[in-house]
Amino acid sequence: METLNNIVLTIQHYLADYILIILLLAGGAWFTIRLNFIQVRGFKEGMKRAFGGLFSKKGEAGKDGMSSFQALATAIAAQVGTGNIAGAATALAIGGPGAIFWMWIAAFLGMATIFAEAVMAQKYKQVGKDGQVTGGPVYYIRAAFQGTFGKVLAGIFAVLITLALGFMGNAVQSNSIASAFNTAFGIPQPVMGVIVAIIALFVFMGGMKRIAKVTEIIVPFMAVLYIIGSLIVIFYNYKNIPYAFASIFVGAFKPSAVTGGAVGATIKLALTKGVARGLFSNEAGMGSTPHAHAVAKVDHPVEQGFLAMIGVFIDTFIVLNMTALVIITTKSIPSGKTGAELSQFAFSTLYGKGGDIFIAVCLLFFAFSTIIGWYFFGEANVKYLFGTKAVRIYAVLVAVCVVLGSLAQVDLVWNMADCFNSMMVIPNILALFMLSKVIKSVHDDYYKKFLKKK
Repeated sequence: METLNNIVLTIQHYLADYILIILLLAGGAWFTIRLNFIQVRGFKEGMKRAFGGLFSKKGEAGKDGMSSFQALATAIAAQVGTGNIAGAATALAIGGPGAIFWMWIAAFLGMATIFAEAVMAQKYKQVGKDGQVTGGPVYYIRAAFQGTFGKVLAGIFAVLITLALGFMGNAVQSNSIASAFNTAFGIPQPVMGVIVAIIALFVFMGGMKRIAKVTEIIVPFMAVLYIIGSLIVIFYNYKNIPYAFASIFVGAFKPSAVTGGAVGATIKLALTKGVARGLFSNEAGMGSTPHAHAVAKVDHPVEQGFLAMIGVFIDTFIVLNMTALVIITTKSIPSGKTGAELSQFAFSTLYGKGGDIFIAVCLLFFAFSTIIGWYFFGEANVKYLFGTKAVRIYAVLVAVCVVLGSLAQVDLVWNMADCFNSMMVIPNILALFMLSKVIKSVHDDYYKKFLKKK
């Protein structure tokens, strides 16, 4: 087991720190240029569509899909997870405040990539035998690579995402909830695991409609809760806000010059940890969120592309930034802690024991919403691989993984989840590169033809 774990760690090291950073940054830069900075030009329209959906019933979905806002909420449910609390803290502990600057760069470029993913998911979506709309990378991978190679590559992607997110990933999320509640309230981890599994299974069994309803309610609430709790800490330490931004910008290029920065932090560490954690937090290029964007009811694929970009913006530039600014303004990096413990320590500087409770509650919402989102992404691929009859079995197996994940942290399972997650990126990004002419064509059709008809 130890040998296998070391092999998995080695593979993940080369994937995350080299191959994926190159692929994802190259993809983001390519689509940013190819689509003429769509993340800037389309930002206003994306915000209008995203926040207009909060207060309006307009665009309600039928029985076969989701409304545009519900699809966005489901995507954000998956994006905003434990990585926003633990991932940002780990990047800060290892790479110093400068890692946040590189997270911003990764997110900015990732907005163009996720636009491309959403547009292709919309273009190649399918209507299943159950009458419901379904879609995702498996369909545009097969469009990009014709014949047997495309079928094999799509099949590999479907297996990887089902294992990485549906099973292993959801066990990881469950463990985060159980551990946090055990620390904050003394609730035994297995008890919390069973509670989460029962609630999750209830949501799963309700199908797409119930998943959509739950995410559109829980996502705005959890985001507002975390933002308010974070802003209180940040404004309490308002004198350190200039220091926080200075340390982020200076630390990005000269980590050793940042007072209180991470010991041993270098530009390479700041860049690699910032980019890697940023990309895996917002999931741009991973091929996960297109499953949600595919089922949205929109008049043109580009309209959902605008909303997909806002998902990355909310995840990184708002939610993840809250964690980073709380940790930096409280000057908690030198504490020697990392991950969720560093975040808890930072919040406890103001809230005391309440900091543990606050993080536990936020982790419950963040991780539980991710469980729902990742289940939905896996479900689309289970349907692709085995048909609709396998969905019920898949739902029960995911609930079992949620219970097992709460019992203990098994390093091999955790590391394999990260590794499979990384492997998903390769077929997804390669397909997007192959379809870049199609992406550009759909983009041009929206601006040159569709808008003129409205």
